[in-house]
Amino acid sequence: MTDNKESIKYDCFRGCTVSQDEASGEVNCTYRQGCCKLEDYDWLHGVGCKSDIFEVRFKNTRKGFYVNASGQNVKVGDMVIVEAANGHDLGIVTLEGAIVAKQMACKGVDPKQTELKKIYRKAKQNDILKWQEAIAREQETMIKSRRIAAEMGLDMKIGDVEFQGDGTKAIFYYIADGRVDFRQLIKVFAEEFRIRIEMKQIGARQEAGLIGGLGVCGRELCCANYISSFQSITTSAARVQDLSLNPQKLAGQCGKLKCCLNYEVANYLDAQSRIPRVSEPLEFEDGFAYLMKTDILKEMMYFSYDKSSMAELFPLDAYEVAEIIKMNRNGIKPESLKSDIEPHAPEFVTAVGDDSITRFDNTDKKRKKNRGRSQNRGQQRDDRRRDRGPRQGGGRQNQKKNGGEQQHKDA
Repeated sequence: MTDNKESIKYDCFRGCTVSQDEASGEVNCTYRQGCCKLEDYDWLHGVGCKSDIFEVRFKNTRKGFYVNASGQNVKVGDMVIVEAANGHDLGIVTLEGAIVAKQMACKGVDPKQTELKKIYRKAKQNDILKWQEAIAREQETMIKSRRIAAEMGLDMKIGDVEFQGDGTKAIFYYIADGRVDFRQLIKVFAEEFRIRIEMKQIGARQEAGLIGGLGVCGRELCCANYISSFQSITTSAARVQDLSLNPQKLAGQCGKLKCCLNYEVANYLDAQSRIPRVSEPLEFEDGFAYLMKTDILKEMMYFSYDKSSMAELFPLDAYEVAEIIKMNRNGIKPESLKSDIEPHAPEFVTAVGDDSITRFDNTDKKRKKNRGRSQNRGQQRDDRRRDRGPRQGGGRQNQKKNGGEQQHKDA
């Protein structure tokens, strides 16, 4: 399409951009590979024989496997009309070839035991226009449905609405803490919107993925960027990594524990498997050494002879601690930690004071500024005294001196 033609563009959030030429009415579709978190990399491209099974993607986290029964040459990026429970739907082909079998095995789909739905044909311009009209109704339908649910007093929140390709059915994604009886709500929706209704419950993390945003790390939210299947996250993941159990820092924008807490748990568990458990102090000839802190990733353990102070910490490798524990069990006491190891100051402090708003202030600059202000005030004070001249009567000291001499003369 040339630049001098006026066009209307629709970003359908399903991996393609649809543009309509106002002059001719022609609809063009441009597939943007890698724009969606449901995108899969075809690492078997050009390997193996072609297959009649394709992966087709829809909105949100919906995608499935379909058999090409149209007899047409379907490839990645084509918009196709597929079989639905009632009517037909429109989706985008995202995978083809040998990689589809690997993807089906990963999802637990057996083509021999599962009856796959069919791809009817490639989408025509009328199909795409009808699909775009259905997409344009989603925002307005979601706002109305939220108002209706609030008027009926239901403890639920409708997070998104997805219309089927033919516009005859809509999926309402809702969020609720408990079980909701929405049988009457479905009847009201059917009368209001004149379509078939399907209710699908999602969690707070799925809602955050639909809305999107930026995390405290400055990057796009993981749930909106690439996470499609959410795993359970508990505070034990924070304990394993020796993190402070601060709800304000561990919770994400969805109000739940951050998904990134699970990213490094495996590394910490692997490192902790090589760190011995110290239940009693280590015995040396010059006294007992108490475990004060452990650096899990470095596999270093810090001991101190004073149980109540961290002023002098002696670092030991985890394997050295294991050997010392074996020696203590056999009744052998090593000489001392002070002979070979120099004490180290703590390398980190607790995060209790991180909430202070003055933690980023430069104390050196503040001291220099305050010192300069005090010098200026002293100079101004001396200038005022010089301008006034000497006091009449000689000041307090002279007055006391003269008064003492007068009393001496009277005596």
